[in-house]
Amino acid sequence: PEVSGNELETAKRVLAFLKPLNPTQIISEVGGTGIIATWEGDLPGVELLFRAELDALPIQETNAFDYVSNYAGVSHKCGHDGHATILCGVAQWLNENPVKKGKVHLLFQPAEENGEGAKAMLADKKFGAINPSFVFALHNLPGYPMGAIVAKNDSFTAAVNSIIIHLNGKTAHAAEPEHGFNPALAMAEIISDCLSLANNVPADKNMRVVTPVHMLLGEKAYGISAGYGEIHLTLRCWNNENLQVLEKEIARVAHSVAEQHQLSCTLDYTQSFFANQNDATAVEAVRTAAKNAGLTTLERVYPFKWGEDFGLFTNRFKGAMFGLGSGENTPALHNPDYDFPDELTPAGVAVFTALAKAHNY
Repeated sequence: PEVSGNELETAKRVLAFLKPLNPTQIISEVGGTGIIATWEGDLPGVELLFRAELDALPIQETNAFDYVSNYAGVSHKCGHDGHATILCGVAQWLNENPVKKGKVHLLFQPAEENGEGAKAMLADKKFGAINPSFVFALHNLPGYPMGAIVAKNDSFTAAVNSIIIHLNGKTAHAAEPEHGFNPALAMAEIISDCLSLANNVPADKNMRVVTPVHMLLGEKAYGISAGYGEIHLTLRCWNNENLQVLEKEIARVAHSVAEQHQLSCTLDYTQSFFANQNDATAVEAVRTAAKNAGLTTLERVYPFKWGEDFGLFTNRFKGAMFGLGSGENTPALHNPDYDFPDELTPAGVAVFTALAKAHNY
């Protein structure tokens, strides 16, 4: 397991696995450690792209099985190792069943967890020749029946952005705070006002989640009244447009309160995730593929609140993200005892190959 942006050995293993499987083309080091392997038919046709991820998480694993992570504080607690294995299984199938028309691209993406990988791959000039008709990705979902496909039209995952509010005042002696501008009270007001903008009701199309994740005030110097503070918030909405509105409202609150307290205010943004906007035709193709693969399809009522940077792909190309149930009584994603169930691999391979059969054979 290797964290976002450091998937060097992981990429080497994937490349070593893919090369004997006779892809028409392999492009490596795309957007960092990314890989795109392509199988092309003799006839013109639809161009499909299937994506999996390479990165692990900075989480200390608590499992005790014989394949526990060898690296302290790093483990595959989101199942990206399983997703990559599924695409390797698809590669085996493509080698045994040559594509007849169009192209099938298997894309192995770095740095999904920090929201940087899709952006880097799409911006890389090596990606320029790739022009998929449809893009597809899956994510395993604890809490759902093993091997069940979870489908949804429109938004599949939330739009997410993390905002950092910087407040600059003026230090003073702690005995005479009136001679400076301490951001403490402004920080309290900003937190309170921002939380009042939340609407954490998943069934509401105007759902908003505002989560304080970190704050910083001054230094551990007890003779100094603080002159600087930071507030870190994560914002979530069901679509990109609603998130932009919320961001503007948060910014207005921060600047207004800062001005009242004679502070300067600047904003930074980090770890942004576009909402996955599923194309109706692509979702229907997933439903049909699941049926042809003999798998059950469950319909998701509202999107998942977590961010997924595959949203950048669905923002540029028609496509769909879908879920793959990984067991109803299993640890949740990002739990220290989570483990991707190997028995799920054939179901994932079956859906992707059914999609390929429908378009490229």
